[in-house]
Amino acid sequence: MSQTLKSVREFYDEAPPTDITEIFGTWMELVDGLKAKVADRFDLTRDPSSDVLESFGGENGGPTGRIRAYAGPEIDWMVHSYMENAKVGFANIHLTIWLGPQVKVPHFGLALGAFPQAWIFVDSVPRTNLLTDTDSFDRYYGPLNSEWEQVQQENDFLSPFVSRSGFVRASLSPMAHAYTAPTDGRTTDVVTKLATDHLDRWLRWVDEAERVPVEEQAALAADDLATRRNIADRDPANEMGDRFFGKDLTNTLVRALWGGDRQLPRAHEQG
Repeated sequence: MSQTLKSVREFYDEAPPTDITEIFGTWMELVDGLKAKVADRFDLTRDPSSDVLESFGGENGGPTGRIRAYAGPEIDWMVHSYMENAKVGFANIHLTIWLGPQVKVPHFGLALGAFPQAWIFVDSVPRTNLLTDTDSFDRYYGPLNSEWEQVQQENDFLSPFVSRSGFVRASLSPMAHAYTAPTDGRTTDVVTKLATDHLDRWLRWVDEAERVPVEEQAALAADDLATRRNIADRDPANEMGDRFFGKDLTNTLVRALWGGDRQLPRAHEQG
């Protein structure tokens, strides 16, 4: 299992045009199903700021996309999105769920892509410094270490994806799954199990969590927003958006990822 330090741009530019329509469709179906499970559990309302992003792109044969953003009493910001030009080897699908500060459960991160080889990201975004908040580490991360090792030991076709960006690496939990892989059935099987188990476990965490004292919630919400914004703003892959959509639209898309234009109240602001 060898790791790679190539960027998304380098992967895409160095590969010949490759039709990835099949895996894009498979992964869209998977993520749509996970989103439906989340919608069954939480009270969600689509934020009107994302209505204009129901369909974007497509100029000069380039990628098209969609961003749907949601909020609710327990969910501060959820993004269900895709961008794709699958016929020539580019796709990116996201389901990211940022909890309100009523609980301190890690946030839910899932991104699947291809450019044109498969790219996988599954993580539980930390809410605190795990080196000092050992209770959160022991509860949410430590028990996943054996699974993290097993996934890599049993699937030699996965190559760890290591970002060149130090900030991106700092944003990951120690149990993050980030890989490139072939676009075949083996990868689909691993992705399906990882993503499904990840969501089911996360939903249990939320159901079992103790409530954060009211007087601590505003500070936690502020940290959450700063984390979300910085991750979106500093993503090196934003350069692909600049190329495909131009800087103005890319800035709008990035703001949608962190809620910069949101109209609904934040979770801790709802009565």
